[in-house]
Amino acid sequence: MIPAPADVAAPPADATVTPSGLASRQLEAGTGTQHPGPRSRVLVHYSGWTTDGQMFDSSVSRGEPIAFGLYQVIAGWTEGVQLMVEGEKRRFWIPEPLAYGGRAGAPAGMLVFDVELIRIES
Repeated sequence: MIPAPADVAAPPADATVTPSGLASRQLEAGTGTQHPGPRSRVLVHYSGWTTDGQMFDSSVSRGEPIAFGLYQVIAGWTEGVQLMVEGEKRRFWIPEPLAYGGRAGAPAGMLVFDVELIRIES
């Protein structure tokens, strides 16, 4: 289990907030120069927490990154990963409407993800 970030409860003052309400902060600069698009397929490592610090998912814990199309994930991911370049690590605070929207069986409320964009595959 990966411990929750100290700022998991709410975005810090230095976070950037998009018009949709997605907040993010760069953790490590990337080496790439291109950003993925909304239909791109990407390879990432990530960990996700609820704002009370409970981890609910992590490719890092499983030891295996995951590839998917940005059109196949929650809206906060589709929007947020497009802000990144290869090699970048970023923390996202995703409000519920951009996350699972209160869907039964899914984590509720604002979710926090640390994401590393390993590669843009297409």
